[in-house]
Amino acid sequence: MKLILNIRVLLSLCLIIALGLVWFYGRAIWHPMYLKITGKRTVAEVIELYGADSRSRLQPLFEVAGVAYPPKELTFLAMKDSNQMELWASDGERWHKISNYDIKGASGGPGPKLREGDKQVPEGIYRVTGLNPNSAYHLSMKLNYPNSFDLKWAKLENRNEPGSNIFIHGKSLSIGCLAMGDEVIEDLFVLSNDVGIANIQVIIAPADPRMNKLLLPDGANPWVQDLYHDIETAVTPFSS
Repeated sequence: MKLILNIRVLLSLCLIIALGLVWFYGRAIWHPMYLKITGKRTVAEVIELYGADSRSRLQPLFEVAGVAYPPKELTFLAMKDSNQMELWASDGERWHKISNYDIKGASGGPGPKLREGDKQVPEGIYRVTGLNPNSAYHLSMKLNYPNSFDLKWAKLENRNEPGSNIFIHGKSLSIGCLAMGDEVIEDLFVLSNDVGIANIQVIIAPADPRMNKLLLPDGANPWVQDLYHDIETAVTPFSS
């Protein structure tokens, strides 16, 4: 009887662990089915739902920085080694630092993303191409990876599948993307909507180029030095 009880307990624990793994890592599988039941949301509905709370958190930050809300332009500056993302805003004349956020989840190491499935977070200078109110990771903002630089070198190196679908999103887990947590992605989503995604750039660097010159990772191709030079130049306006 005791053995049967122990087996049941063990099976129950295994089931709980399995369900937990599916919940956290299988969102791309079960979330579309969830949306079929609950229905999809629009960007306008998400802004209506989260806008007031997010703006109540954002506007004081802009007031302290001396920048009108919403600003004219935004830059998200992410450093992979420290898991930090800085938020910068332009008033039309110069850039002001607004806030700093922890990156809750990412994957890979230093060096650019090269191919589908390499688990690397890209490195480079990107744009936000869309807001996704129905993300499996709460909310998300899609980046234009691969951009023209990525595609150029993928073609020259005969890499036919450089990867795609790179997002800044919620939750705290990610493979190849930047997970910011739910409250932060709500704020960034609302802010991006208010500013307009055409006015946003995203710079992703292996480390902070304002502190030290970016060094090539072991085994990196020589063209990565050109990429790092571009990143170093792009961060010049953003001095703390």
